[in-house]
Amino acid sequence: MNEALILVGIVLVGTSGLPGAFLSRQSAVGERVAAVLMVVGSTCGIAGAGAVALAARLTDFSLPWAVPGGELAVRIDGIAAMFLLQIFLIAPLGSIYGLRYWKQSEHPDNGRKLRLFFGVLTAALALLVIAHNSLLFLLGWETMALAAFVLITTEDTDEEVHAAGFVYIVATRVGTLCLFAMFALLHVAAGSWTFAAPSAMAPSLANTIFVLAVVGFGLKAGMMPMHVWLPGAHANAPSHVSALMSGVLIKSGIYGLVRVCSFFEHPPLWWGVTLLVLGIVSGVLGVAFAIGQHDMKRLLAYHSVENIGIITIGIAIAVIGRSLEQPELVVLGITGALLHVWNHGLFKALLFLSAGAVLHATGTREIDQLGGLAKKMPWTALAFVIGAVAICGLPPLNGFVSELLVYLALFRSMLLASPGAWIAGAFGAPALALIGGLALACFAKVFSTVFLGSARSDRVDHAHEAGALMIAPMAILAACCAFIGLVPSAIAPILDHAARIWAPETSHGVPLGSLAPLSLLSVTGFALVTLLALGGVLIARLTGPSRVRRSVTWDCGYAAPSSHMQYTASSFADSLVRLFSWALRPEQRSPSLASPFPRTASFSSHVPDTFLDRAILPTLRGIGRGFVWFRWAQRGNVHVYLLYILATLLLTLLVRR
Repeated sequence: MNEALILVGIVLVGTSGLPGAFLSRQSAVGERVAAVLMVVGSTCGIAGAGAVALAARLTDFSLPWAVPGGELAVRIDGIAAMFLLQIFLIAPLGSIYGLRYWKQSEHPDNGRKLRLFFGVLTAALALLVIAHNSLLFLLGWETMALAAFVLITTEDTDEEVHAAGFVYIVATRVGTLCLFAMFALLHVAAGSWTFAAPSAMAPSLANTIFVLAVVGFGLKAGMMPMHVWLPGAHANAPSHVSALMSGVLIKSGIYGLVRVCSFFEHPPLWWGVTLLVLGIVSGVLGVAFAIGQHDMKRLLAYHSVENIGIITIGIAIAVIGRSLEQPELVVLGITGALLHVWNHGLFKALLFLSAGAVLHATGTREIDQLGGLAKKMPWTALAFVIGAVAICGLPPLNGFVSELLVYLALFRSMLLASPGAWIAGAFGAPALALIGGLALACFAKVFSTVFLGSARSDRVDHAHEAGALMIAPMAILAACCAFIGLVPSAIAPILDHAARIWAPETSHGVPLGSLAPLSLLSVTGFALVTLLALGGVLIARLTGPSRVRRSVTWDCGYAAPSSHMQYTASSFADSLVRLFSWALRPEQRSPSLASPFPRTASFSSHVPDTFLDRAILPTLRGIGRGFVWFRWAQRGNVHVYLLYILATLLLTLLVRR
């Protein structure tokens, strides 16, 4: 029954945009039908996945398939159910949001395409999560990759969008090739195309599979330095697509990595250390690059890299715990990672939808052209600040709970006698604290610059609050962030079940509720909410219209303060950008002031992606220029090309000999 609900849900969401493809470009019927089908299909999916997650049981389903080696084999367990719940929650909220954000009447050229592939992407994500056959998984993976490419390049007349789409498609091709090799090796080890743990495997083969999984799935997840496609794609896609990509799509890489790591009961210690290093690098440098950004959506994209780093740290501790046969480390690490998958999906989707509301109202993503929007868009400002508090890992919201579980795992690892575990905790815990501090500084910058102060350009003058269709999805996501933060014990059984699926040897171990103070978190969270509410009421009474005279912010003695005297995003973050200049390599153009009364001048700063813009692209351009030397081989003569083919065949025969 549960698998039937999920499969029906996949079919409904996958075909949700199909009716609109046959309607007029100006018709609004297609977008409404797509939203209804998406909501109905997602409701079926949530019902089926929720039943599996709450009942703590496994569901199998299979049908024959004409593809050699293929089988329509489906398996839904606690881990798959967690990812399905996230997919079927965020996708319909994005679809509803898109009714106002991306109206068909305002986007007649690409609205139908966007809705069609939005549904296809959602269905493909759900399919690969439940696939129990390697070929079925790859079918879902490839469909997801191509649908995401179409969505990223929705506005395909924009040159920047084209560039982002090209980088994405190249990165996803490289990742898919690695997965082809990984699944081929799993087939060699298991003797079948079933996506499950092999009975036995040589260490060298296991190590190769692990490396291929890290590269193939890490490229999709956006681990640094394999993140190069992510900032441009998230920034240039429509905002509700960005929410789905950041909240769900990149988690397909995490799902694949979690699933493959679960196949090995005694992994080598260096696997966990490798993942820990990747997680620390992604977390620290991801948030450092975010601090230097001026594009609101690009800034949020780098925070996806940061949070993928936090998730990877949790997975790393779980792998280390399995290597050292420490079930407490396994439970805390994997539950912290999986809960952060949920949490990041919720608060990052909330932040992208809030940023989309700002873009929709002002027409710009540039932080330094905004300001004072809290007065014009109070609900959007509230939604953004809730997402910001959650992503910074502050109580009483959900980000605090999952990061606390990872902290507890890191602290517990330092109590072990193993040098590898102690070093992991000694480096991982300070890195996680640094990530949280930098994230707080970054969101203080973006919130204060965008929503506080005075308008920095005339784009803010006509800004208005988003409509109900955009506010409602943000409110639901904010409520989910609050629920998990205030009642974490409610989802502890789901996390325990997922941990037992990932590492069956922990089935008789200590439950999560005994390892983490979840009840204390609830009491503390409700107390904090009560204090904040009382403080808000007190401030409202003390600063009512009859008691306080409204004026501009303190002007430091200037007779005529203007918006140009405010802090900009660049000046706010300058000290932190310089602190990480060894990695960020910022570009600045400062004016030369030759006299007390200089001419009008300007200042600009830019933080390019060090890996993509300073390493990968220059290298590829150099290789391309190198091929110019071989242009003599292109004669345009068929006889010469036949000679090339003959020479290749002869060389192949000689090599085979």
